[in-house]
Amino acid sequence: MIEGVDFYFNEDGLMVFTEAYHRKRGSCCKNKCKHCPWGYGKKRESVPASVKPKQGDC
Repeated sequence: MIEGVDFYFNEDGLMVFTEAYHRKRGSCCKNKCKHCPWGYGKKRESVPASVKPKQGDC
């Protein structure tokens, strides 16, 4: 592993894996990593009801 490519240390001194490292790893570990390229644990934006088309509005 190469510091600055595969990981870095945050302001609290914790090692944080980069997106590049996760892609090399090849699969999601399901730990809600900060740079997860698969989006695991990220909040999905929901569309407000006022924006969603009503049935028959096509």
